[in-house]
Amino acid sequence: MVFVLDRRQKPLMPCSEKRARLLLERGRAVFHHRLPFTIGMKDRTAEESEFQPLRLKLDPGSKTTGMAIILDGQSGNQAIFYGQVVHQPGIKHRLKARAGVGRGRRQRHTRYRPARFYNRRRPKGWLPPSLVARVDQTIHTVNKILRDTLSVKHVAFDTPKMQDPEIQGVEYQQDALLGYEVREYLQYKWGRPCTYCDATNTQLQAAHIVSPKRGGSDRVSNLTMACPTCNQVKGIHPLEDFLANDQGRRKRARQNAKIYAGKDPVKKQERIRWETDRLERINRQRKTPLRDAAAMNATRWRLYDQLKTTGLPVEGGSVRRTKMQRIALHLPKEHYHDALWVGAITPETFASVPVRSAKGRENRQPCRTDKYGFPIRHLSAEKLHFGFQTGDLVEAVIPGGKYAGTWIGGATAKASAQIFIKTATGIDPTTSYQHCRVLQRGDGWQITKQSANI
Repeated sequence: MVFVLDRRQKPLMPCSEKRARLLLERGRAVFHHRLPFTIGMKDRTAEESEFQPLRLKLDPGSKTTGMAIILDGQSGNQAIFYGQVVHQPGIKHRLKARAGVGRGRRQRHTRYRPARFYNRRRPKGWLPPSLVARVDQTIHTVNKILRDTLSVKHVAFDTPKMQDPEIQGVEYQQDALLGYEVREYLQYKWGRPCTYCDATNTQLQAAHIVSPKRGGSDRVSNLTMACPTCNQVKGIHPLEDFLANDQGRRKRARQNAKIYAGKDPVKKQERIRWETDRLERINRQRKTPLRDAAAMNATRWRLYDQLKTTGLPVEGGSVRRTKMQRIALHLPKEHYHDALWVGAITPETFASVPVRSAKGRENRQPCRTDKYGFPIRHLSAEKLHFGFQTGDLVEAVIPGGKYAGTWIGGATAKASAQIFIKTATGIDPTTSYQHCRVLQRGDGWQITKQSANI
């Protein structure tokens, strides 16, 4: 799918790759943007064109946000675009490092910026910068789609109904969707293997750690994920007795450990320690709330309110319905798959997945420090080196040596005239700027394409 702009750079309906190639060959269109690939029409305006209804669907996540654009066509619903936004990590760590540098300068009585935490008041609805960044990156992508790429008529938003992750009683089972939210929450909290024997090739079940017949509650903090065999054998037995005395469980755990470790001695020792600490790990994990769920609880309504400011009708959906529709089609757990099945109208066809990663434009901390806050290096004040800037998409044609060939990826420009290229293949060559050319200037984002895992 190729995005199309009119001669005034207003968005038109997208077209296929074949049609875009024909338009370019016949001179009716010109190249406009590489990632995502966009062409500009020379003989068409938005006022003279007809548009079909499009729906933008979002599946917000703490680390990744899935999005999909659905065409409500006469021949059925089709996903013309779907991908995911990878949120920029490490914001909290960098803020803490910056605060540590200032604190160290105050203690050493050197030149510093005075502390301001005594006269600061947090407004109502305040969120930490790391959470605000997730919302802003999602809104930035939505605005770019609405303004520069497509004329979207509707926005659907997947807003989980799980107000309290540690929900009490059997409230999560009181509807026709049979607790999809809680099972998804437990899978994120405990991981995909069985908690008791580490089995991965079976359908996991929600199981009570302390049986209700022994006074256990139905709270999520008393639930875990177990394979059907462990869930049935444990029954009402105490957790300590089941882990220590059940020979069948111990045999299954040894078999799964052998599958995991193979002949690697390091992994074998890791699995031995893993089994030794199992009881302590379960008791520790059951009391730990899910950080990602807490982050989404804090940001989802902020995102919902900002989406409403776009002027488009915004529809809220439930994560339970989304997961049920995805499982019915046997699709793997990915945010871009979840975005496809948000709401009532779902697509019938879909293909490859673009990944849009937030990288940031620059860092306002020119002085790098060690873990004690002492300076170890300083960044160059110049951003542009030999015509290249960190974040640019470049093509390098290396004539010889270990990395001979043509490479395309994000550039890290150095003052030493060397360009470090981050490619999607995992091989990251370094070469002279003389062998590189700029394909697209950096805008704080990196766009790649990956398999749809279908």
